[in-house]
Amino acid sequence: MTLQIIGILGLFLIMVVLMMTRKLPTILALPILAIGIAIIAGIRFTGGEFSITKDVIEAGSMRMSTAIAGLFFGGFFGKVLSKVGVTKTIIRKAAEMAGDKPLPIALAFLVVCSVIFAASNGLGMVILVGTIIIPIMISAGLSPLVAGTVLLLANGIGVTFSVSTLAVYIDVLGLTQDQVTSYSLLCGIPLIIVGLVMIFYFTKFSSKTKKAWAMPSANDLAAEKNVRAIALLSPVIPVVLVFVWHLPLISSIIIGIIVTLILSTPRNVVQVVSSSFVEGIQETAGAAGLMIGIGMVLKAVTAVEVSNILAPLVNAIIPTNPITFILIFGLLSPLAIYRGPLNVWGLGSGIVALLAASGMNPVAAMVALRLDSNVQSVCDPTNSHNVWIADFTKIDVNEFTKKNILWIMVSTFIGLIVASFLISL
Repeated sequence: MTLQIIGILGLFLIMVVLMMTRKLPTILALPILAIGIAIIAGIRFTGGEFSITKDVIEAGSMRMSTAIAGLFFGGFFGKVLSKVGVTKTIIRKAAEMAGDKPLPIALAFLVVCSVIFAASNGLGMVILVGTIIIPIMISAGLSPLVAGTVLLLANGIGVTFSVSTLAVYIDVLGLTQDQVTSYSLLCGIPLIIVGLVMIFYFTKFSSKTKKAWAMPSANDLAAEKNVRAIALLSPVIPVVLVFVWHLPLISSIIIGIIVTLILSTPRNVVQVVSSSFVEGIQETAGAAGLMIGIGMVLKAVTAVEVSNILAPLVNAIIPTNPITFILIFGLLSPLAIYRGPLNVWGLGSGIVALLAASGMNPVAAMVALRLDSNVQSVCDPTNSHNVWIADFTKIDVNEFTKKNILWIMVSTFIGLIVASFLISL
């Protein structure tokens, strides 16, 4: 059994190194890890009650089906918001209200972009929003690094409340929708508070710049046609339906799409809907591929053969009191970057599932992973949106990690401290 533990941990570390060095994409590393763990644990390739082909590969591919559907419909909703003009109108209104002062415009974009990303996130939406707001913020006097950080913070806050990503934690830990949504404020408020402090600090003490961009300015945006004001409520409809009325995730998104179309009354509704559905799936296909790999890892690590091998190791690291809970998930929160062991979009899904299966309160595991995911969403240089923002602002992607990681770790510690008083470990 000792050799099997060494083999599983060795394979785990090899996959981490390969992903960190970008020698192997996560979408391939996760299935390889799942099959490798199963082989090391002695699980049969085919036949028997539990096998690699039937359970790890076949059933694992479907394990995260709820989350995959949530991603697809979230992408669908985001495309509808974009095509009918809601997204650009919200940004336009924020720019008009904030004027050209660095602090007000940074705060305004943090708020409105957080709302937009709560409705729909992903690389496509980040690019759409970023190509508009980053030049405006730089023109107002913010440095490219600070402008990019505002967009990263908005994405991190939005993802925390995104109905399309809640299903990830439902599928991974077997929790109910209400259990996941009821702790969203606990996971989001510390990041909001620290984000506001960061923006105040950066706009006051960071070097400012004035730079001309061949991109839309606030005045250029004002010349475009706005959708009617009531349609600007569209992005929050699914969020309200899920968090207040407790409707199912997919149904809430579909209702949000229908209401958006009614309030904005676009021309060629059929074309808008059909093209948005196809393009939404295209933009979320990469994340869906990750979900398939995550499902395989979950099936592998929760197999009896694997859990029996890893039980002594997992039991040794399960936090049994508030202090260890705070220290383990706080100090180790940087392990959420580079698709590491605390990244729900990487190897962390398997680790946290093992912790829950070995006796850790799954709600506490969910909250800890979501707080650590704040570090990942803002600071991970392997995120596609981090890479795009770095390229767009002409700044090395690692500079965003260096500048922001300690701040986001503070928000994680704050959330963990509060959670330790509210959740039984």
